[in-house]
Amino acid sequence: MYRDLSHPIETGMTTFPGDPDVSVQPAATVETDGYHVSEIHCGSHAGTHIDAPSHVGFDQSLDVFDLDRFVFDATVVDCTAFGAREAIDSTVLPDDGGDMIVFRTGWDDHWGTSRYLDHPYLSVDCVNRCLDAGWSVGLDTLNPDPTPSANATDAPEGVPAHRALLGEGLLIVENLTNLAGLDRCRLFAVPLSLPEGNGSPVRAFACER
Repeated sequence: MYRDLSHPIETGMTTFPGDPDVSVQPAATVETDGYHVSEIHCGSHAGTHIDAPSHVGFDQSLDVFDLDRFVFDATVVDCTAFGAREAIDSTVLPDDGGDMIVFRTGWDDHWGTSRYLDHPYLSVDCVNRCLDAGWSVGLDTLNPDPTPSANATDAPEGVPAHRALLGEGLLIVENLTNLAGLDRCRLFAVPLSLPEGNGSPVRAFACER
């Protein structure tokens, strides 16, 4: 039984501040043209998506990874005790996480609202533990780093978690949803075939192991 972990791609959906707005509009209709085609406008990091190392300036783009790198032996960890703009520490991490840790904060409940920007983020010690274990990272938030918002008065600057993880060739899947009750699973997050892609929307889904 597979579980969909993706937000729908639709007009006006939440995006990272400054990224292109998402628009899905009819380009042709059955009534007018005899067939239906939609025009989709979005950034490469729209919705549920995967980041390549080239997203933050490293050499590897998505097309250099074999397809099996986008299928993860993943462990979902409960981070719902962490509040807005709070750092998630390494105490949530298991001894054996497979090859991806998925951080379930519950922040996907705020999808489509301004509060979604004020999600918890990964602390330095949490990122370092992922690096030591060789774990890629998935989250039900916009970002493993703090996201800019009106409430970001004392947030760490830059994208240190991105740079640390992606710099070691680990991958990041953001804006997951529907993680409640999921534990150890096989998680699929296959990107579009984008030459030199720095990121791509994915249809993420999982099956329990």
